[in-house]
This record gives sequence, C-alpha cells and structure tokens, in this order.
Amino acid sequence: MMHSLFLTTTFALLPLTTLAQPTGTLSILTMNVAGLPAILNNNDVPGDKADNANQIGTYFATYGYDIINVQEDFNYHAYIYETDNHTYRTATSGGVPFGSGLNTLANYPWDESTFSRTKWNTCNLNSGDCLTPKGFTYMRMTIAETFTVDVYNLHTDAGDDSGDITARASNLQQVADYISANSEGQPVLVFGDTNSRYTRTGDGIRIFSTQNSLADAWVELEMGGVEPTEGSDALVCENPSPIETCEIVDKVLYRSGHDVGLTAVSFEYAGDKFLQSNGSVLSDHDPVLVQFEWTVSA
Repeated sequence: MMHSLFLTTTFALLPLTTLAQPTGTLSILTMNVAGLPAILNNNDVPGDKADNANQIGTYFATYGYDIINVQEDFNYHAYIYETDNHTYRTATSGGVPFGSGLNTLANYPWDESTFSRTKWNTCNLNSGDCLTPKGFTYMRMTIAETFTVDVYNLHTDAGDDSGDITARASNLQQVADYISANSEGQPVLVFGDTNSRYTRTGDGIRIFSTQNSLADAWVELEMGGVEPTEGSDALVCENPSPIETCEIVDKVLYRSGHDVGLTAVSFEYAGDKFLQSNGSVLSDHDPVLVQFEWTVSA
C-alpha cells in the first residue's frame, strides 16, 4: 500500500514596510546660474561666464544633491553639464532667445511621458522677459519603489513696476492651476526663481498656500511659520547671506501627498558653498538648499 505525503507550507503576507524603503531623506537645491550671454547681462558677477559655469557644475558633482533646479541656464549650459555627474538631467531647450533656461539635474529618474515645458501666458517687455520662452517645467520623479513626487521648476517675470507685478501674479497663478489639474494627491515640490517677495504688494506668491496647500520651507523653518506682512520693509540679503531670516526671491515650497509625508528639516542660503577660488560669487542669486525627510504610509 502506497502512502502519499502532502507538505503544506504557509506563506505570511509581509507588510509593505518590509518590502520597500518606508523612510528616507531628500536634498534639493535651487540656483539661478546667471547664464545669460555676457554681452546682454554680466549679472554683476566677476570672471568669465564659461569658467564660472564649469565651476558650478563641479560643485553640483561634489555635493551630489538629490534634485537641482536651475534657472537662466542659457548659453553656458554645456559648461555646467561638462563637469557635473548627476545620472539624470534634462536636455537644454536652447540658449537665448530659444530656450527657457530651466533644467533639472537629479539622482532619481522621472517618467519622461510626464515631462513638460510650459511658456507663460503673460510677460512684460521691460526686463526682457518676453525675449525667451520663460515659464515652468513639470515632471513626476520616482524617489523610491513606492514614492513619486511631482517636481516643478519656474522662473517668473522680473522687475517691480505694475506690468511686472501683474505678469508675475499671472505666472504664479498659471503654475497653481497646473498643480491643481495634474498633481492631485501627489507630494509636490515647487522650487526656483519666483522673483517674488511676501513683502511686495501684489506679487501673488501666497497663491501656492491658499490654492495648493504648499508650505514655504523658509517661512516654516526660519520665520516660525509666519509670513512677512505684505507692504512691510524687506530685510535685504547679502550674497552670500550670513543669515537666513532675510528674504530672497528664490524659494522652495512643498506639500505631502496622500500616502507620502514630506517634512522640511533644514534650510540654508548656500552661496558660501558656491564661490570662486578668489572668494567671488558664481551667480548674482544665492542658492537655496533644503533637506527633507519623507515617510511612506504602510
């Protein structure tokens, strides 16, 4: 008589947190790299612009920040990419007058089908804002197996006359509407050159908090969560700035998603990390560096 032996194995379902990384950190930098042709604007930055761009790329590679958004990356773009070594980088859209000057360098990939460049609906002629297709970019970036974040880079209308203020408010509203239409439930990072100050009446920077529930990392970490009053005197920053309580136009805004928590844990004006060998700045804009912690819900 033959006997059959049946082996029964029980498999336990492992919780999500054991299958994928549940927490992590993220470093992001925004920097206007002053890449307009020297004949148009020297940006009051000493030295050769091509050499300066090479040095900026070298610093990007050395520090290895996870996501870097750059603005005014026009005619010296190749010099930055020549010395940078980030794995994922957007292709340039061209120099003046063809490109937007917006690019992203990252340690993480994004879904190419989501990447877009959008031109502003409104611009004001006086500061040359209509000479290039300035606007914003969007991409959905994969940070971990269970974590994507929507990343926006922007460079709004410059200047402070009434036409600039109207155009800039329109620019910011355009981004806010895009976020509402495309990033529902997603964690969001918006960082770049907003050309805006909370103290300047009419700039419209508050639209991101009122419409999209974004927090400003500077307001949150350096100002105790209290936005400067519109119309009040602004504390002017040096470049590089030795303090973080003054306001510049380069900003980092963010929010968590349905299943992903984002928390800004440190804020820094990082200009002293981007200096020429003689101590001169490499850009007329102080870069902004923010460190985040993220958590994925099980």
